[in-house]
Amino acid sequence: MKILLATLFTFLFSATVYAENLPGGFITVKEDQIVWKTNENGVKQATLYGDPSKPGIYVVRNIFPAGVMSAPHSHDQDRFVTVISGVWYAGMGPEWDPKKNIPMPAGSLMFHPANGVHFDGAMAADTQVQIIGMGPVKTDWIYPKEDRFGKPHKLSQ
Repeated sequence: MKILLATLFTFLFSATVYAENLPGGFITVKEDQIVWKTNENGVKQATLYGDPSKPGIYVVRNIFPAGVMSAPHSHDQDRFVTVISGVWYAGMGPEWDPKKNIPMPAGSLMFHPANGVHFDGAMAADTQVQIIGMGPVKTDWIYPKEDRFGKPHKLSQ
């Protein structure tokens, strides 16, 4: 069941990008070629390279609307998150307590170790992040009955 949910999540949160293949194996993706898909609570995602559900490196971007964060979750693979614009807020652990957020301004990088429980998103303004990882990646949500994205509020297991 968890594999089915992870596959469905990856499919729902993936969007096609119209990249240009150049001689020698180079690939470009210009901003106007990015195709965004809007998901739960207004979170947008686009896959720029690869496919998180398949083996190999992938690059995705997420735009979190102001006030929306992901609920506590973990991934079974390491991931690198770079803040493109806005201020991204990250918290570690299952509590989803906004008081534990670490503000990360544009240009910041955060490494998420495999199986590290975290929550993240935007607070005062829309925020865009880029995530690089190796697929296939599986996401485990700590509170399956909670929305995956929403207003942070303190939780406990």
